[in-house]
Amino acid sequence: MTYALETQGLRKSFGGVLVIDDLSIGVETGEALGIVGPNGAGKTTWFNLITGAVHADAGKVIFQGRDITHLPRHERCRLGIGRTFQIPRPFGGMTVFENVLVGATYGRNMSERASYERCVDALEVAGLLGKANVLAGSLTLLDRKRLELARALATDPTVLLLDEIAGGLTEAEVEELIGEIKGLRATGITIVWIEHIVRALLAVVDRIVVINFGRKLCEGEPREVMNSAEVQACYMGGTPA
Repeated sequence: MTYALETQGLRKSFGGVLVIDDLSIGVETGEALGIVGPNGAGKTTWFNLITGAVHADAGKVIFQGRDITHLPRHERCRLGIGRTFQIPRPFGGMTVFENVLVGATYGRNMSERASYERCVDALEVAGLLGKANVLAGSLTLLDRKRLELARALATDPTVLLLDEIAGGLTEAEVEELIGEIKGLRATGITIVWIEHIVRALLAVVDRIVVINFGRKLCEGEPREVMNSAEVQACYMGGTPA
């Protein structure tokens, strides 16, 4: 099978600490995959290895059948891998539209004028079109999260990596975000979503992979995985439901 995205035997250490240990995960085209695990399990490092923010000590990153392990991060983005970051850091003195324009022009290597339509579409999908001319530094946390999403979408990804995009939001805001991500799913984009708010994942994803100590602990149907004794012990800190 040719996956939309696959990592094969990835390993990564920082100093003497092994953070990713022989991690192999495949994501099918059009799938929404949830990634869970305790803090420090290696989830964000795995994203960083996929996008080229850090480089693997061993193993491969395969995108649509192509080995991209040694490509620089900007080339991976231009091939179609987009991501959000756990902590939004917009250019506060620029407008929302200008922030998204940066993503489109540099992420896809397009001219500003050619990027305008893509930026408008990304803002509309993320629910921020009405705030296009607002300074990004004045946004609420929810809208900063939406801006992260819009900036990633402006790169026109075929695979979208979401890193705890619901973190820090109220219950009502999480529900809004779930609706927007469900809308994205309908477009056929492949989604990989790291999240601690499990109910958000259960509302969206097809499958969950659990990572612990840099290794894949288990995977499968979302509710079955989250109710397993193994996952309750390592992640939820309780007993199976």
